[in-house]
Amino acid sequence: MAERASEPQASAQAPAALERPPLASIGVRFAVVAFLIALDLWSKSAVFEWLQSRPPPEGMVYDAHGHHRYPVVGEWFGFMLSWNPGMAWGFDKLPTWLLVSGRCGAVAFLAWLVARAPRGWGAMPTALVLILAGAAGNLYDNLFMAPRRAGAKFGEVRDFLDVYFTGFDWHFPTFNVADACITVGAVFLILASLLTPSRRSDRPST
Repeated sequence: MAERASEPQASAQAPAALERPPLASIGVRFAVVAFLIALDLWSKSAVFEWLQSRPPPEGMVYDAHGHHRYPVVGEWFGFMLSWNPGMAWGFDKLPTWLLVSGRCGAVAFLAWLVARAPRGWGAMPTALVLILAGAAGNLYDNLFMAPRRAGAKFGEVRDFLDVYFTGFDWHFPTFNVADACITVGAVFLILASLLTPSRRSDRPST
């Protein structure tokens, strides 16, 4: 009888752990999203304006691959201007209109998830906030930056963070703050999925 009486209490406690976030928590989440978007857009504008100044800033060098970059930390990390018309890693096989439409849909869906993600999901809301901010930052470039190529209808994403592994003679694909947010958010999302305990109620077998 004691075991049966405890079942309603356990089931009543389960929804509490996954209750919807209060408006204050939702506001904080979107405030962080806005801050990260602003950081991404400011860093792009500041670095691009600086490196495109005439004359260029002192310290600009050409590396062994002919990249014109500004070393920040030795040879392995620096700033280099890059315009990406496609996705991450230089993947540009999709039509631009399809890519931008997909980003618009992803931003809308992620915003809905950020507003609805229940409390008690561990790092999941943080992951969604990071991914939303990164997706929105890159989408801004597509929608509001002037196209650089003839006939293009959308702007290209501005990248400037450049990592060069001299030991392997290899440049990591140039990225930006938005890309970093998406990458870190994706890692958090995977870890949260693996580490968040199951919400199944532990009912005694009959």
